[in-house]
Formats: sequence, C-alpha cells, structure tokens
Amino acid sequence: MSASRVEDPRIHGIQTKIRVVPDFPKPGIMFQDITTLLLDPKAFKDTIDLFVERYKGKNISIVAGIEARGFIFGPPIALAIGAKFVPLRKPKKLPGEVISQEYVLEYGRDCIEMHVGAVKSGERALVVDDLIATGGTLCAAMSLLERAGAEVAECACVIELPDLKGRERLNGKALYVLVESH
Repeated sequence: MSASRVEDPRIHGIQTKIRVVPDFPKPGIMFQDITTLLLDPKAFKDTIDLFVERYKGKNISIVAGIEARGFIFGPPIALAIGAKFVPLRKPKKLPGEVISQEYVLEYGRDCIEMHVGAVKSGERALVVDDLIATGGTLCAAMSLLERAGAEVAECACVIELPDLKGRERLNGKALYVLVESH
C-alpha cells in the first residue's frame, strides 16, 4: 500500500468493519465478510468516497461490477464519477444477447457475461469487486471488456488477499485496494 493510503484514517475504520469468518464456506477458508462494513453507514460511505476520490476526473466512462458484491460498490462509484454501470453477471442471468468469458477457478471453471452493446470501442473502464484472491475473476472481466473494445484503466477492490498472488495474474494492470488481509 502507498504511504498516502496508510495515513488515511478512513482505511483503519473500514478494515475494522470487515468481519473474518473462519472455515466459511469450507474448512481452511478465512472468509472476508463485507456485510458488516455495509451495516456501518460511515465506513460504507468512506469506502465509496475513497474510490470516488481516486477515479473522479480520470475520464472513466464505464464502471463494470462483478456479480454479486461488485454490484454493491460499483453503482455508487459510477454515479459519483458520471459513468455508466455495466453488470458482469453469472451465466443465464442477463436477458438478450450476451458475450461470455470462461475462466478457471481453484476448484473448477466459471463464466461471466455482459450484454452485447453495453460497451463501445474506446471507452475507458474501471472493474470493481469486493475482493481479489487469485485474480481469475478480474482477469476474465478485463478480457470480456477488452474483447468488446474497452480500455481497462484499472481494477479496484476493497480487499486483497496478497498471499494468493492474484495481483501477479493481472499482467501488469493497475490494481487499487483499500485493505490487505493476510
């Protein structure tokens, strides 16, 4: 983390509101629960404000949120910076014509979809999710947006699990996180 973020008192407030649930959803997983952050209006607002402060005036026209928790953080960021919100959803959730991107998880395969026409060539996109672990979902999101002609400016997550080295899978794409969890 950069020195300026470490010094921001809002970061500590956000970090203290994230509940860690051991052995969920399976043994050995330390689940980062953001629902407790959402229950605190100040911490939730601080989270959104930190992202907005970073991205306002950066010529971003798309905020793409990854289902499901990217849908919590993405829309308020999009509204505040004057961008459209594009939901990236699990298969068969979007009506109409979609483009898909498969990706590999630690425990199998998954897929995300986006409406055809949601993104125009040359638009600048921000990808938002609550957490980066291994980076597979963010990589799939970037690939989907780039296939549609967008330029992914950056990825933004509330939490990073640096021990899982997801940042390394992003092929040098900038990643902005508020909280690291070990």
